[in-house]
Amino acid sequence: MKTVVDMPMETASEEEVIYQNPLLCLKIWEICWDSPYHGLSDKWQWHYHKEVEFLAIIEGRLGIQTKHEYTVIGPGDLILLGSSQLHRTAKLDPGMLRYIVFQVDLSQHFDQSTMPYLNCFSELTQPLWKLNYIFRDNDAAQREAYALIMDIFEESQSRMRGYELAISAAIKRLMLLLMRSDTEGVLGGAEETELTRLRPALDYVDRHLNEKIAVEDMCGLLNLSYHYFIKYFKKVMGLSFVDYVNYKRVKKAERLLLTRDLSIVEVGFEVGIPNMAQFYKLFKRHNHCSPKEFKQRMRGEAGVGVSEATPQA
Repeated sequence: MKTVVDMPMETASEEEVIYQNPLLCLKIWEICWDSPYHGLSDKWQWHYHKEVEFLAIIEGRLGIQTKHEYTVIGPGDLILLGSSQLHRTAKLDPGMLRYIVFQVDLSQHFDQSTMPYLNCFSELTQPLWKLNYIFRDNDAAQREAYALIMDIFEESQSRMRGYELAISAAIKRLMLLLMRSDTEGVLGGAEETELTRLRPALDYVDRHLNEKIAVEDMCGLLNLSYHYFIKYFKKVMGLSFVDYVNYKRVKKAERLLLTRDLSIVEVGFEVGIPNMAQFYKLFKRHNHCSPKEFKQRMRGEAGVGVSEATPQA
């Protein structure tokens, strides 16, 4: 059920999402709320986070309020909240409420082969919450998406060998499902001709990550003016050229930290960021931790589990 509302915006807080696995850039857990209390209160505050959020109801009913609408969902239902979208939730009935909260930075799940689709999910032109029409109108798509989120939760709980592969694959299947079910065209995408035009620049970045890479070099490579190139790149790829290069550097740094016996200084040089202050700042922006903390987390990952009586999601 959806109702369009016009509500006053109280003080909102930014939620810092602590990833359970830095490489997967996600947090997923189950909320169990069995208090007889229900309805809105000061505990159910407006909040937001840069990660996209899916809520999957197992038992009970949940009210979700955003700037644009108020929605009630029950068992088997899903709702999608976009990056930095203001929202708050409320338990609607006195009985048990159980649901899965899945927060994920989708941008971190694109590699070289899938990077052209990043702009589809970047929310540059359309907010992702508009995709909720899929779950309202397409029962089969909602069931499949619900099952994928449950699979991700179960894999994160069991942590069997290869669970990272299973979760990564499920996230990609979830994005593919949304893309192929999007009959209203909320998710745009780059044309093959546009990507072909940028291919020399993308290949150059891959080959020269350990060197200084200047926008001017790309302009000369593609025979484009400076201003046209930066606008065109962001339009096609969904992020700026500088952000793209930094993203590639951080991803390479993550791989080196986990697979090579290199010092952090050496890793910085390998990815083209010899300035350690700059390297730490950039790495922390992407992973919410230092390179050293990243290695430690990957050796002993934080637990994943059930949250008792945790209202905020």
